[in-house]
Amino acid sequence: MEVITTSIEPGSGLCTLINVFTVEPERQAELVKLLEDATERVMRHLPGFVSANIHRGLEGTHVANYAQWASREHFEAMLRNPEAQHHMRAAAALVQKYEPHLYEVVSVHARKAP
Repeated sequence: MEVITTSIEPGSGLCTLINVFTVEPERQAELVKLLEDATERVMRHLPGFVSANIHRGLEGTHVANYAQWASREHFEAMLRNPEAQHHMRAAAALVQKYEPHLYEVVSVHARKAP
């Protein structure tokens, strides 16, 4: 099976979710584990899923999920999926706040190799 990894490219047509969670420091690891489990058990098996990257804030109070979907329609279908909804409710119960927003990549800048 071919493994597709995150690719950040302008004009790719992918729909990017960036969801930033605010969490008590003692619950950060639990939230990371929940998001990892939800991704492995449910999200990655849904049509249109491309990738998910879970980031732990170094200060201990944030977790960010950078996820890519083939289209906005695929993302919206995921939101209607009962198994996905179960995991989203569990994540919401762990956090103080969450801020999901959809994006498209418009530019990428990187240092050139020597």
